[in-house]
Amino acid sequence: MSVGTAFFERQRERNAKLAWGDWSGYHAAGVFADSVDIEYNAVREAAAVIDVSPLYKYEVSGPDAATLLDRVVTRDVSALAVDHVLYTPWCDEDGRVIDDGTVARLGPDRFRVTAADPSYRWFAMNATGLDVEIRDVSEETAALALQGRLSREVLTAVTGEDWDDVRYFRRRPSTIAGVDVDVTRTGYTGDRGYELWIPREGALAVWDRLFDVGRAYGIRPAGIQALDIARVEAGLILIEAEYTSARHAFTPELKYSPFEIGLGRLVAFGKSVPFTGRRALLAERAAGGPERRLVGLQLDWSAIEAMYARHGLAPSISPLVRRDPVPVTRAGVQIGRATSVTWGPTIKQMIGFGSVRKEVSAPGTRLSVEWTVEGERGPAGATVVPLPFLDLERKRS
Repeated sequence: MSVGTAFFERQRERNAKLAWGDWSGYHAAGVFADSVDIEYNAVREAAAVIDVSPLYKYEVSGPDAATLLDRVVTRDVSALAVDHVLYTPWCDEDGRVIDDGTVARLGPDRFRVTAADPSYRWFAMNATGLDVEIRDVSEETAALALQGRLSREVLTAVTGEDWDDVRYFRRRPSTIAGVDVDVTRTGYTGDRGYELWIPREGALAVWDRLFDVGRAYGIRPAGIQALDIARVEAGLILIEAEYTSARHAFTPELKYSPFEIGLGRLVAFGKSVPFTGRRALLAERAAGGPERRLVGLQLDWSAIEAMYARHGLAPSISPLVRRDPVPVTRAGVQIGRATSVTWGPTIKQMIGFGSVRKEVSAPGTRLSVEWTVEGERGPAGATVVPLPFLDLERKRS
């Protein structure tokens, strides 16, 4: 049974449609407005607030905190400066991805880790012999993603501070409505944005202040449907969509290495502490890399339109992300699958992720994606394109 986050009381007031989903056992608003487009546009043109409290959050501290994290994740945590944040996957002994998340260095020997799945036991198993403390702070730490073109203006107004000097993947503590808030220059929308890590007891005060001040900037609450569309445009993968956690996969083909899901650049083979899965990933690299690769797919609108026309229908495309995998073919032979297919409102293209054989993974390669209209399945032409689909300069500025 789902429960509410620290912000549920305020979200319930605004969610007149009662459009709730479940996110890790919490009520998560699917959409607040009459249309998901309204909330998506708040991200791209104004400012949006998304409740990301259901993320699992761990505080890792002690003299060996960096060593523990270097044992677990593929990135080089020891090289991470204080007040910097990194994004990283972590793997099992076979080099298959268990989860991915962020690591923020809060002090010389103190870190905050976010994860999509419960990860306390995995961190604890890898902490053998180390002087380190791992605390699950998921319940005591609420979190809001303040995202969008005007997010900096809103944050400046609510804190009374200038945020121009806090660069992409950096952090700085602040205060909002008298509540101590940790602010990171991160997000999952591919737009300018921040994530606010808030003590649970101060959550509603921060929410109220954001919306009181943000009204002048067109601020809106946004649900997970708008977040889903924005992250696909930004080329950001999702666990249990683009890949299956190695802990949940029940067949070998459902397990993915970082190199199979576009995260190979985040594997630091040369760091001083060997990480779990390193030997398997070295062997994969020595063999020429994996046989399948993650690519961007841009579907031919004319082909989709023609399928509707055969039934005497105008195109009717859902604004939501279709996550169920569908076959990707070439010359009638299946060579992979497509996931997270959606219409990109900003780029005005039908897009999706493809997991395809490496010989057809080069940009410009022509493939087909299965499409269904009125129960009739057929191939829609698609082109392999570089990721991300949308790369906004303001995301990093």
